[in-house]
Amino acid sequence: MIAILFLDIRGSTRLGERKLPYDVLFTLNQFFAEMSAALNETGGHYSNFTGDGLMAMYGVTGSIADGCRNAIKGAAAMVARLEDLNRRYANDLPEPLRMGLGIHCGEVIVGTMGPPTAQTFTAIGDAVNVTARLEALTKDFGCALVISEEVAAHAGCDMSGAEKR
Repeated sequence: MIAILFLDIRGSTRLGERKLPYDVLFTLNQFFAEMSAALNETGGHYSNFTGDGLMAMYGVTGSIADGCRNAIKGAAAMVARLEDLNRRYANDLPEPLRMGLGIHCGEVIVGTMGPPTAQTFTAIGDAVNVTARLEALTKDFGCALVISEEVAAHAGCDMSGAEKR
């Protein structure tokens, strides 16, 4: 069992319409460098890159409780790094970058997959699909992060004041 984190940049299409291709690539590379650093400092594994998003795994080694706690810490670090990135590039961006994050945990198949010349250490399974759906819900809820009850329980989070849907 592992924790999975999905991230999606909001409004990336608009960014591409308003900037030169080189500038878009520069901005996205800066963004992903910051998100990768947040993963590294919180024990996450950068698994898949999806153009304007990423998938990360926590708890590949260690306990699921630690994996869930670290995934939540990773999301917080990503939000902080995004705020810093937006401050640094405020004069260069037409609007601040935004993102949505989803975190879920469950049983998955973990391993190196893909074509022989571009294999990636990643996970597949229902828990991955649920995580992607949670990330998508951030659009509907107008928030930056949606976590599952399972993640909150494993992480030991007090969710008594949190909105449940």
